[in-house]
Parts: sequence; structure tokens; C-alpha cells
Amino acid sequence: MQADVKLDTLGYFCPMPIILTSKKIKELLPGQVLEVISDDEGIKKDMPAWCETTGHHMVGMEEENGADKKVYKAYVKKAGG
Repeated sequence: MQADVKLDTLGYFCPMPIILTSKKIKELLPGQVLEVISDDEGIKKDMPAWCETTGHHMVGMEEENGADKKVYKAYVKKAGG
């Protein structure tokens, strides 16, 4: 999946990936896609819930096997536009 901007939250745990996403998405233009990279499994339910409450659109979630743990990539499209 293609993203306009990437946000690396590896090593951060709930609620930091969501807090960092909230700050970063404010820098994007409506319709741009933010890729949030996390190793916190909680992002699988936290990100869709955050999108639902903020009006942004969850456009995808990928799961990859990293060196020692799973890596999650959440794709969020900024609302508006």
C-alpha cells in the first residue's frame, strides 16, 4: 500500500502510537495517507477505534514478521477535502 508520509512508532506502546499519529496527521493535507509502523499489537484495535472517533479513514493494516517480533503497518487517510 502506498503512503504519502511514514510515522515510525517502533518501541512505543499504547497509547503513544495513537498520540504520535494524532500529532502527525495534523501536518497532512486532506486525502493524504499516513503509514504508521508499530510493534505494539494493540494498534490492531486501537487504530481503527481512533479513526472511528476522529473521522479519519482506516484504509488498511498489514502485519509482517520482524527480526524478533511482529511489525504492524496501519494506513490512515486524513479526512476532509
